[in-house]
Parts: sequence; C-alpha cells; structure tokens
Amino acid sequence: MTSLLPRNLSVVIRPVHYRDLDGIERLTQESFIAMTPNGSSCANRQMQSLRRWYGLLKCLSWFPNPLQYRFCAYVAEQGRMLLGMIQVSPFNRTRTTWRIDRVLLDRSVDKQGIGSQLLRHCFESILEARTWLLEVNINDIEALALYRQNGFQRLAEITYWKIEADLLTELAQAEPDLPNLLPVSNADAQLLYQLDTASMPPLVRQVFDRNTRDFKTSLFGALTDAVKQWITKTEVVSGYVFEPQRKAAIGYFQVQLDRKGESPHVATLTVHPAYTWLYPELLSQLARIAQDFPQQGLRLASLDYQPEREEYLERIGAERTEHTLIMSRSVWHKLRESKFVSLEGIQWTDVLQGLQPARKPIPGGMSWAKTGQQPTSDLPVPTKSEPIPFKNCNIETPCPTDSADTQQEK
Repeated sequence: MTSLLPRNLSVVIRPVHYRDLDGIERLTQESFIAMTPNGSSCANRQMQSLRRWYGLLKCLSWFPNPLQYRFCAYVAEQGRMLLGMIQVSPFNRTRTTWRIDRVLLDRSVDKQGIGSQLLRHCFESILEARTWLLEVNINDIEALALYRQNGFQRLAEITYWKIEADLLTELAQAEPDLPNLLPVSNADAQLLYQLDTASMPPLVRQVFDRNTRDFKTSLFGALTDAVKQWITKTEVVSGYVFEPQRKAAIGYFQVQLDRKGESPHVATLTVHPAYTWLYPELLSQLARIAQDFPQQGLRLASLDYQPEREEYLERIGAERTEHTLIMSRSVWHKLRESKFVSLEGIQWTDVLQGLQPARKPIPGGMSWAKTGQQPTSDLPVPTKSEPIPFKNCNIETPCPTDSADTQQEK
C-alpha cells in the first residue's frame, strides 16, 4: 500500500501529546490484533488506563521522581498524520540500561525507515543509556528485521508457560518442603541481588547491570504499588528460601494474583542453579497460595539458560503459550580511526632525525662553592653575538678560567 502523504514534508519526531492518543489507539489495535487473538480487549484496557492517567503522568515527567519515566514515548509525525510511536523506560535504577517497551508503526509507511528514525532518536536523546534491551515475538519477522538492522543482537530466549487451574489444584495437594521460607523486605536486597547474579550467564548479567538498589522498594514505590493493586484488584505475594549454612538465598518467587478472576495469575521464579530441586517445592507453594483466590491459570516464564525449569514444566504438563526473543544493543560512540602506518617503509635516517638536537650546545662551567654558599660561575654570560669557544682542559692542566677554590679542590 502506497502512502498518500506529500513527499516534500519531512518527518518530525517529538514527545507524545494528548492529541496523539487517538492515533496511538489505532496503531495499538492493529498491532495487537495482528499478533494475539485477544489483542483488541488488551489494547482497549491499555488505552483506557493511559487516557485516565495521562495528565498525571505528564506532570510527573517534568521533574525527578520514581515515576518520571512511567510513560516516556515519542511519535513520528508528517503533515499532522501519526506514522509511528515508540515507548521506552529504564530497566534498572541507575538507568544505564533502557528497555524498548513497544514500537508501533502505521501500515501505509516504510516500517524500516520510520522505525529506524524512532530508534535512533532514542539512542541520541537519552544519553545516560549505555545498553538498550527489548523483547520481541519470535514470529514477528518485520520487527526482527527492524531491530537487526539497527544493531540489536540475540541475548536470550524466553518461553511463556501456562499452568491450568486443574493442574494447580493437583500441585497444591503436595506439601512443600520449605523450612526456611521467609518474606521479602529491603534488608534482604543483598541476598536477592546475589541470587539474581548467580542465576544468569555473564553476558546477560552485564547487559542487565543490576545492583542492590533494584531489589529495594522505596516508600513512594510501596504507596504506588498499593494504589495500583487497589485499582486493578490484584495482590502481590513474594518470598525467598534462605540457606543458613551458606547464608545465601537459593530461591525466590513473586506472584501477582487476580482477585476478579478475569486474567491468569502471573508468577516470577528465580532458583539458584545448584538447587534445581526447589522447582517442584516452589511451584507447590505457588499453587497453595493461588487456592485462596478465584480459579485461574498460572503464567510462568523460563529462559533458554534454565533447561531444568523447562524440563520440569514439560513433565508436569504445562502449556507453551508464547516464545519471545530478548535482544540487546550497546551504545558506544565510534572513535576516530587513525591512518595505519607501516614500519617497513621507514628509513633509519627518518627515525634518527627526531633524536638530533634542535640547536648547537652552549659550553659553560660551574663551580661548587662551600656549604651554605650559592654556586657561582666565572664564565661570562653567553650571548648570540659573542659565542664562547671550547677550551682544551684536562685534569693535570687546569683551565685558566677555573676559580681558585676549584683548583685547590682538584
């Protein structure tokens, strides 16, 4: 489909305004309908939430606060027509790694061109970002081509699983063997950081660039989460398994439970690679927690560097729902390349030319006076008009210009 826009109009990339919400809703519906069967309802919920809180989010983006980048988005506009939108957010507290949440493009435009302009605008405007991160469906060929064209490379693969309500009921019947299961607080941030570091490969750890602050919850963040849970009718339960001998956390889980029973529960699971026997115990604990809420399935994710989790989920009969790809890109400014010079064509005369003195040496004499006196010299001060000739002096025949004290010392 060809574009009906005049070619003489340039594409302008700017932050999102309130008048762009209608165009963003259109792009969101087209994107979600193309990728998921129930994308229309999901897109409507997202846009309703954005319209409700747009004014507050816009005001919070003007000054530093924990919600400053809650909705950080840019749009590509040409002749008052919305061509695309990109939404980004910080991935860690230090904001060294940023995440591309979504890229929405109109069907009638060149997706590679407009998408590349939106990505490069974020790379150039957000200077504190050293690494960019994104997650894309493995079947989205156009998005994969766009990201690979702009320097993104594969980092890891994620498989999303769904455990049905009947299977959760069966798992809840088993008694979990977790004697050291403790609730999570800010005092346990160091333990959770060490567990997160040990559970991933070095390359993934370098890209994520997390620290202890990422596992702490501020007072403002706790209040915000409480308000969000009250509005969305959800509840978040978390805990970790402590190993007293090694004084380390070996397992962690967090589950978001839906009180209305309209959407499946979402769980996050982290297990130390040396304690893979915790998978059935933690899943039994999650199933027992979910029994107190409406009967819904449980959504869980596993990465390709965690084969034990995938094997266990396949063994119990979990269903694969989605397969995505994590891609990353480092932002390093290219250094100015210097011309390569070969050493074979350099002559020795050219090398030694830099070691020659720039002017002829000027002779002079010094006398070492007694202790406490300044060293003096009987030689006249050399001038350009009256050069001082060399004198043939040796130890036996002192120079006539030497002082009496110097001759006595000799």
